[in-house]
Amino acid sequence: MFFTRDRDFYKTLIRLAIPIALQNAVTFAVNFADNLMVGSLGDSAISGVYVGNQLQTLLQMFVAGIEGAILILAAQYWVKRDTGSIRKIASIGVRFAVLIGVLITLVAFSFPVQIMGIFTDDPSVIEMGAPYVRVVCLSYLFFCISQVMIASMRAVETAKIGLYVSFVALAVNVSLNYVLIFGKLGFPALGVTGAAIATLISRIVESAVMVVYVRFVDRKLNLRFRDLLRSDRRLTRDFIRYGMPIVGGQIVWSVNMMGQTMILGRFDAGVIAATSIAGMLHIAMNGFSSAVGIITGKTVGAGRIDKIREYSRTTQVIFLGIGLLSGIAVFLLRDPFISLYNASPAAIEYSRQFINVISITIIGTCYQAACLFGLVKSGGDIAFVFKNDTIFVFLVVLPSAIIASYLGAPPWVVFACLKCDQILKCFVAIVKINRYNWMKNLTRDNTSQEEKERAVHGT
Repeated sequence: MFFTRDRDFYKTLIRLAIPIALQNAVTFAVNFADNLMVGSLGDSAISGVYVGNQLQTLLQMFVAGIEGAILILAAQYWVKRDTGSIRKIASIGVRFAVLIGVLITLVAFSFPVQIMGIFTDDPSVIEMGAPYVRVVCLSYLFFCISQVMIASMRAVETAKIGLYVSFVALAVNVSLNYVLIFGKLGFPALGVTGAAIATLISRIVESAVMVVYVRFVDRKLNLRFRDLLRSDRRLTRDFIRYGMPIVGGQIVWSVNMMGQTMILGRFDAGVIAATSIAGMLHIAMNGFSSAVGIITGKTVGAGRIDKIREYSRTTQVIFLGIGLLSGIAVFLLRDPFISLYNASPAAIEYSRQFINVISITIIGTCYQAACLFGLVKSGGDIAFVFKNDTIFVFLVVLPSAIIASYLGAPPWVVFACLKCDQILKCFVAIVKINRYNWMKNLTRDNTSQEEKERAVHGT
């Protein structure tokens, strides 16, 4: 039987997945608006912003690792309604995220030109991107805070707030982009710097809204500032033990993404612009795996191993179907999507070729992300996903792309090499998932003796 008859699975999946998917769509819209508005300034501008955002990509990977640790641990505690442990886990996540945000901000603000030079030797791209980096890096800390808080609320099945906050960020970002990039309402036309300022302000607003919501509106976690100053040694050890492989996997992935940028950055600005345009499509297609991860974490935490087998079969079929539909949609909407950009003929042609590749690889992205993150990683076998990503990045993806580039292969062939793991990982996922050796309960009893006695006596 491919589909579980458990209606609660479908209800929970829809209730969590739709807000998360819509939030990702809004995030896509924010990035799309940035790209579209900056793209009107030409290939060098859009390429400069794309290359300038590579540290943002690194930061996102770090934060995604922290979010993953929060989701996996907190989801398993949530089934026990142990909000005290979840609050401590969220606090640990915030501290790690703030530390990383501060460090990357300092590096980006101090060395913007040098950072741009790592990824491209095109002077026009560096000239456009360096001022953007120096301003946009000031938003990193606010980004870290808001994203960790959104992940914490997702873990306790409050997924809609992320969507609402993203709508606010979209409205602020697009409005300020229009005003600051093009010089409207009496403001000077600041170009890419205006886009950076708009991003900074929108992220400040986003984090402020999340802080107010978590502190005063939704009191599930009752997270307070003093919680951030307290430490729980056992949960911190658990967070490091189970979270570091996730963070390590994200670091590997960030190295992969930066390596891709360095390889493609040696082509002309048209190729870089095409990479940015094509890459926008992946943002819109990710996110459902988080909903699967929450369900998996809850089910494993409750010890319902029998249900996991049903859920895993259903997940595989659903996300293979989503992947096929997404691939068809991407291919059919390719030309209308590209036509929105004021790109050069060369960038348009490269974009068309790159999106053709994505229309195939996105099938694998949907399937393996749901299986390896949503099931295997959230089910407790964190180390496997880390090892799998490391092997593919350093032994398959980057070497094949470097060799193809060295042999003078066309840009689309190099791009295909950089995306080939999205298909190859599917074969690994099929074998791993159906062995059912990845289910591990990661929780511990953190209830104090005093709390236990109160529960027994009903006080």
